Amino acid sequence: MVYPLGQKSESGGNGVEGFLVALAIIIAYLLGSIPFAYLIGRLRKGTDIRETGTRNMGAMNVFYTVGFWWGFLVLISDVGKGAAAVGVAIGLGVGEIAQFVAGATAVLGHAFPVFLGFRGGRGGATCIGVLCVLMPWGLPIAFGIFCILLLITRFPTLSYSIALISFPFVGWLKYDRWELVVYSVGLLLIPLIRYIPRIIEMRDKAGNWGRFFRRKSLGDRF
Repeated sequence: MVYPLGQKSESGGNGVEGFLVALAIIIAYLLGSIPFAYLIGRLRKGTDIRETGTRNMGAMNVFYTVGFWWGFLVLISDVGKGAAAVGVAIGLGVGEIAQFVAGATAVLGHAFPVFLGFRGGRGGATCIGVLCVLMPWGLPIAFGIFCILLLITRFPTLSYSIALISFPFVGWLKYDRWELVVYSVGLLLIPLIRYIPRIIEMRDKAGNWGRFFRRKSLGDRF
């Protein structure tokens, strides 16, 4: 259940509510910090996924350096921990603002995991999990956009990045709630900002923006 902005939870007095909010945030950070990509890289290849391929601790790097199904497993797991973080907050009965904070904390946990010296991934998949719980209608819309763009560009990362931009519009056009619009924009800035150095690196390797945006195949990487 998502409580309207400003509405108090049903958790009781301020002391209990404060404890539950703190508990939700701590759990969200720990969930976000679980380094699924790193664990798969170590178990399957014996390497640190952050030192191979694109050096990102994320599903796409696992897709290319470990294998498709292992990458898919990491994708589902990273999405799941974002969804679980918000789900735990909802289950604890905290208000919507606390749910928002828990979701953002899970993404930050992925980016700065306590278990790996605060050196993690960008958090795009974890964002998807958070936003899909708060805005379920965003999932089929974003997935449809992703599939169409992937057919055109053959560039998975670009396709899902643009698909993520649909969530603020879903918050506006489907849910008609400015809180969801503002929150989704702010949340998506976390992976976007962290992705900027990689964008510059790929642009330099591609030589031009046309080559950067349109790949020859799914295996075409820079």
